[in-house]
Amino acid sequence: MTILKDAAATGPAAFADRPHPGVPFDWADREKTRPVSGTRTKTASSALFMSETIDGLNTGAHFLDRLSAPEQSRVHAAGRTITVPQGEMVFSQGDGHDGIFIIRRGQVRVYYTAPSGREITLAYWTPGHFIGGPEISGGGIHMWSGIAIEACEITALSGPALEKLLTRMPHFALALIDGLIAKGKCYSSMAQILGTRSVIERLAQFLLTLSELHGTADGDTVVINRKITHDQIAAMVGSTRQWVTMMLKRFQNRRIIAIDGSTIRIRRMDLLEQILFKE
Repeated sequence: MTILKDAAATGPAAFADRPHPGVPFDWADREKTRPVSGTRTKTASSALFMSETIDGLNTGAHFLDRLSAPEQSRVHAAGRTITVPQGEMVFSQGDGHDGIFIIRRGQVRVYYTAPSGREITLAYWTPGHFIGGPEISGGGIHMWSGIAIEACEITALSGPALEKLLTRMPHFALALIDGLIAKGKCYSSMAQILGTRSVIERLAQFLLTLSELHGTADGDTVVINRKITHDQIAAMVGSTRQWVTMMLKRFQNRRIIAIDGSTIRIRRMDLLEQILFKE
């Protein structure tokens, strides 16, 4: 990402409540930022969670790749195939745990709900990922909830079925370790960003991530081709819908972004990057 050494500061203090006589970021000279390709075929189905980079977001989708086609078929045959309509729960926080779920089609949002009702999203998981951990073979309760944000087809592997596969298929045991490593990196990434980035930096990072995963270049701007609500953004960055609405409005006033209905257009990628790389 580009670091603009000669630019005015755009850290959290730059967005405090105060009068703004015009738009302070309408610079004549723009430094070039990273290019955005016209298509996103390689990342369109990527998982999404808070991370400093998109590298590794979808690593967990390939945890079964070390298995042969017959071995993969054996794994899915050991479970039961379930379909989950959009908006229905795959599993719920506090429910008894009995195995894991492998997403074959669709997308699942995994999130935690606090006693206050506030939610924080761990990730949006896509085909190839398994969900339902950290327990593997059953026992305990689910620490997260998983909801289908589009119609899903899922292989549900019970605890006993998993134990049989693990003892009889060494390659599957190694594959599951690969999947657990990917999940551990996701949890670590979330903890690192929540602990070291301010909420405005997390918002800037999330918009940049969306632009890389779902962005299409349109002249001097980048159109994010993913519909996302203020509530969903708030749950990702660990804030409230009201704060997100306020900050997006300020980003618009400063011509950093433009919002047309539910479409976000990034006009100044460099300014978003500087929020992250201020000196």
